[in-house]
This record gives sequence, C-alpha cells and structure tokens, in this order.
Amino acid sequence: MKYLAMQSHDIRRNLATEQYLMNSQQIEPPFMLFYIEKDCIIVGRNQNTLEEINQQYCEEHGVTVTRRLSGGGAMYQDMGNLCFSFVVPADQIRFGDFKDLVKPVVDALHEMGCTGAEVTGRNDIVVDGKKFSGNAMYTRDGKTFSHGTLMYNVNTDSVADALHVPKDKIASKGIKSVRSRVTNIMQYLKPEYQNLSTEEFRDELIKKIYHTDSLKAAQQNEYHLTSADNAAIDKIDQELYKNWDWVYGKSPAFTIKKRHHFTSGTIDARMLIEKGKIVNVKIYGDFFGTGDVHDIENELQGLKYDPQTLRQALNRFDLNKYFMGIDPADVVNLIAEQH
Repeated sequence: MKYLAMQSHDIRRNLATEQYLMNSQQIEPPFMLFYIEKDCIIVGRNQNTLEEINQQYCEEHGVTVTRRLSGGGAMYQDMGNLCFSFVVPADQIRFGDFKDLVKPVVDALHEMGCTGAEVTGRNDIVVDGKKFSGNAMYTRDGKTFSHGTLMYNVNTDSVADALHVPKDKIASKGIKSVRSRVTNIMQYLKPEYQNLSTEEFRDELIKKIYHTDSLKAAQQNEYHLTSADNAAIDKIDQELYKNWDWVYGKSPAFTIKKRHHFTSGTIDARMLIEKGKIVNVKIYGDFFGTGDVHDIENELQGLKYDPQTLRQALNRFDLNKYFMGIDPADVVNLIAEQH
C-alpha cells in the first residue's frame, strides 16, 4: 500500500491533493495520505458554515475555514493534529464502515500504548469515553475515500473558541455538528511517544502501520508528487477550496436575529441569509433618528454575511442620524459582529 506524507500545512491544498489523487490514476488504491495543518476548520458538505464557526474568532486568529466533499460535522485542527486518509476500492468496504477502514490506525495506536482506543458511534475513535478522532467518508467513481483526525497535542481551548457559535439565534436546516468531549491522544501513549513533534508522531505511526522499525524501509512505499500533479492540485485548490461560493455560498438558507436594548432605544435587526449573502434585512425598534433606516437596509442587502463586509458598509453611514443617542460603535457591533 502506497502513502503520501504531504508537505503543505494548508488544509485547502491538502484537501485538493486528496481529491486529485482519488480521482486520478496516479496511485492505485488502496493508499494512505497523512497531513498536518495550521489552524483551520473544515465543515461537512451539508453544513451551514456560519452556523458551525465563530466567524469573528476565526478572522481575528487567522483560522482558515473551508468545506470538504464528505459529510459529517465540523472539525478544528492545528499543528498538534495529524490527519490521515484512506482511499480503497468501493467494493472492498461497506459505506459507513469506519471500524474496518481505520483498523490499521487503531492497531498502531494500541501498539504505541493507547490500548483503550476504540471506534464508537458512527465515526469516532475514543479513549476513556473522550473523542480524539472524527472521520468522514464519501464514494465516487468506484473508490471510497475516508479521512480522519488524530488529536495528538491540539490546543483544546482553541477548539472550544473556534467552534463555539455565538448566540445570534441562527435558525437553519443545515446538518449540525454534535459536540463531544475531546482529548489529546499523547497522554495515553507509552512514555517514548509522549514528547514528540506531530511530524515525529506521524513517522512512528507510519512505521507501526507498515510493520517496520525503520522509517527508511516504510518510505519505500512513499509516493512523491510530480510537477504535473502539483499543477492539477493548484487548479482544484483555487477553483474549490479557496472559493468563497463553495465554502459559504453552499450553506442552506438561515435567519439571524440581533436585538439589544440601549438607554436610548431598542434595535432589533432581522436578516435572511441565502448562499452566504443577505437577501432580506429589516431593522425594527423604538429608537429615534432623522434618517430612514431603509437606507441602511438597502445598503446591506446583497452583501456577504461576514463581519468585515458589514462593518465596512455600516461605517459609510453617519449612524447618529439614524440611531440618535446610541454610540455608532455599539450599532456596528450589534449588527456586524458575532456575540
């Protein structure tokens, strides 16, 4: 079985690499992929991106957000997380049978000391009732593809912050993630595997999967991308995973309600979002002002629903004219920001 240890730390390029290798004939299945990402969130194919992420936190902390081809829930990753993927002939695995597909990884973890690791539920690998791996799967053109995470030394505080959706009262029909108690696998391994870099952990896992004590011996099975491969991957990366319409525009319609009582009046903003853009907005309240809030509603309609775009639009107005006695910064914060 061949494998590829990706050098990129960009989730979008790595997902493009997965897609390219699955759909091309460059590597005959079965094969494995390993990759390590900088801070990112990957939402499932059928999810509402904005319902899954704390968008403001992601913008402020440089968390990359993208959407994958497979279903399942949103996952946070950083450089302490190791991703792995399997591509196998579709007739060799029953769709949804994660237990058999990830068995080589679970067996390797057992050998490294985490004897309590087990596949539970639909698609999780847990230890002591805590999740350290989530997996997703899809099938196309006679091949089944499964990718999963291994939390080796992930910043779990960032997981909670990035995936904590502020209470903006979002209502949609997107498939929602089920939050689970999570843990890092590092502490459950034998002492010699507890202070490794994520790259070193990956290499130890590869040796166990290929039943060798020598990384050099395992690397005889390693595939190296060609210049033609990289050109094709670049194209997929730009057209899909870095494409705003794919990441946000594929979200189902949802509604937003933002309401706050200020000393000088209450503002109640309602927005209908379709394909990631504001298609209808109404601003209600008992505030006073000489301006007509329809001006603001008309300006916001058609814009992308993201904090930066909304801030820029609102800051073009003299908001004191529309919301007398309310600090313009508070108005912008209420309508544009996530809370």
